[in-house]
Amino acid sequence: MALAAAAAGLKLSPFSLPPPPHTLRANPSGGVLAATAFLRRPRRCGCGAVVRCAKRTGKRRYPSEKKRLERRHKELLRQAAPEEGSEGRESGYWRLSKLAVPASEDPGKDFTGVSPPLLQAIAKAIKFPVASMLPEEAFTVIRKSFDARKVLKEPQFVYTVDIDVKKLLNMEPRTWDFIARLEPKLGVVEYMPDEKLAADLVSILNVHKKGSDDELGISGNINNGSIYPPRKPRVAVIGSGPAGLFASLVLGELGAEVTLLERGQPVEQRGRDIGALAVRRILQSESNFCFGEGGAGTWSDGKLVTRIGRNTDGVQAVLKTFVQFGAPANILVDGKPHLGTDKLVPLLQNFRRHLRQLGVTIRFNARVDDLIVEDGQVKGIVVSDSGLQPGSVDQKLSFDAVVLAVGHSARDTYSMLRQHNVDLSPKSFAVGLRIEHPQELINSIQYSELAAEVQKGRGRIPVADYKIVKSIGEGDSESDLDVAEQNRSCYSFCMCPGGQVVLTSTNPSELCINGMSFSRRASKWANSALVVTVSSHDFKPFQSHGPLAGVEFQREFERRAAIMGGGDFVVPAQCVTDFISNRLSVTVLPPSSYRLGVRPSKLHELFPPYITEALQQSIIMIDKEMPGFVSKEALLHGVETRTSSPLQISRHRETYESTSLRGLYPIGEGAGYAGGILSAAVDDMSNGCYNLQLAGISDAYYKVSRDI
Repeated sequence: MALAAAAAGLKLSPFSLPPPPHTLRANPSGGVLAATAFLRRPRRCGCGAVVRCAKRTGKRRYPSEKKRLERRHKELLRQAAPEEGSEGRESGYWRLSKLAVPASEDPGKDFTGVSPPLLQAIAKAIKFPVASMLPEEAFTVIRKSFDARKVLKEPQFVYTVDIDVKKLLNMEPRTWDFIARLEPKLGVVEYMPDEKLAADLVSILNVHKKGSDDELGISGNINNGSIYPPRKPRVAVIGSGPAGLFASLVLGELGAEVTLLERGQPVEQRGRDIGALAVRRILQSESNFCFGEGGAGTWSDGKLVTRIGRNTDGVQAVLKTFVQFGAPANILVDGKPHLGTDKLVPLLQNFRRHLRQLGVTIRFNARVDDLIVEDGQVKGIVVSDSGLQPGSVDQKLSFDAVVLAVGHSARDTYSMLRQHNVDLSPKSFAVGLRIEHPQELINSIQYSELAAEVQKGRGRIPVADYKIVKSIGEGDSESDLDVAEQNRSCYSFCMCPGGQVVLTSTNPSELCINGMSFSRRASKWANSALVVTVSSHDFKPFQSHGPLAGVEFQREFERRAAIMGGGDFVVPAQCVTDFISNRLSVTVLPPSSYRLGVRPSKLHELFPPYITEALQQSIIMIDKEMPGFVSKEALLHGVETRTSSPLQISRHRETYESTSLRGLYPIGEGAGYAGGILSAAVDDMSNGCYNLQLAGISDAYYKVSRDI
């Protein structure tokens, strides 16, 4: 839903598949895969064309290029700030980053104001001699995170703070000499002529609509701030996860006639269905941990972290929209914000209420079984009541456009799209196992003597977590395919401190799991998936399924896990020490948070050797960095397969419309363009505007969507 807020640089480009196996070589500096283009000099091929090296980016840049970029950034910072001592420095804002406050002196994780220790850090940054003279009202905390790396003398809270220069000088004129001499420094000190304040999406849309009305001379025909042209576009949004919700919000705010269709239940009934699964082992195929209002992230940790840029306008607009609908305000400041299932449920209820006030029609138990296609364009959808028995009467509905915002578990939808010859392509994802430790053990490993301050999420220090990325596999190989199999990324995924392991199966014959946490993260367990990347060359045994080969790859190991568990959703499990040693856990397994039971199993025989060995090697490497990670108390659960979508639905980069079917707009995680709540929401927001523009609407719609 690529937030309308996010204007110009927020459109996410499609994820690209990795190069074919034959183009990969082992990197001499480590086990990370590197394309041979990075290692070879430009040369000419037989046809005379020049083969050029790919441009190095990020950490792969040459040292000389890094220095040039650093000098350029410093120069840009100097140009942005007024000259030292000039009158221009009497206003505006300075952003100070990397302000460290020792954890022993900070008020704690839940305090987001300006404390005396933080004033001391600010005074040190601007070289002001007396911290107690600085007025707290002149400073605003933008970000607060916790840093407990072992390289530090002691754990610390790290702040980003904005200084309101005019307010500071009015309240303490003696700070002028220090502000006048303040020098911009890359990543530490930055001048801003105006305060960076992102608004929530609803406010942004209302401002743009009003400005568009005035510019276009539109008067009347306005109801509750929405524009009503002679004919409102009729848009179907399929799926009520983050993508579908924000797409519906954008479209509804701009005045389209929106119908939001969700195959599962609203959160109230969905919660009861999940309770029945946990207590009575009754799996509702359309209302479970994957399907239902809010999507798969609702019964998860509710993480609000993203790799698309925390400070971008789009991400900030999403976060502020969440706050508007009931999320705690500290998610705007927390360095690792999360909501938890208990906070997400009332937020979704408020979101639903607002959509209905906009006139959005919301239908639950509405599974979209087919598309109505005429002359290469979507004209409507075929909907069935997922709560009824098979054979019930289907309903055909006509729409101008269809936004496809399904999740990564909508496998029947993928099959339906393939029947319509929609362009689909396999995408890399990751599979593995979920490891669980006592939370107190992880606290002790990460915090040492400070672990006592956690107090089950109620203390001054956040519950300890970890994030791990390892590159596995080095050495000689006889073929390029061997190199591709030897070199794998293994990483932690969806780490849930103070959480529990839950069942995410959508079919009784398949078994897959995930982790979840409540907002306080007060459980006595910590769990995280340890997963290994897999890509299209790993799916060759399933190539008869075409672009759905990755889906069948997932199913294969979910079925194996179900057989290993013995049925009734019992999960196969193994002590981590036994997994490394390739032996069955014959003693009593350590306690598990998984409520449907665990069974001692040979998880080292579940996956192909290249995945198992990558997991084993990475666990050993992790234990060297986190002594105690390999422990008799650590338990592995199988299997984790749905880390992201196994395919991508091709779409035009500028319009988000399907490349093969006009009127279809694939967005979000299920389409292969996002990897979490925030990125899915941002992807949806952009699409909402494009959808309006392309549905054959008036100039008013075009102007609003273009501006946003």
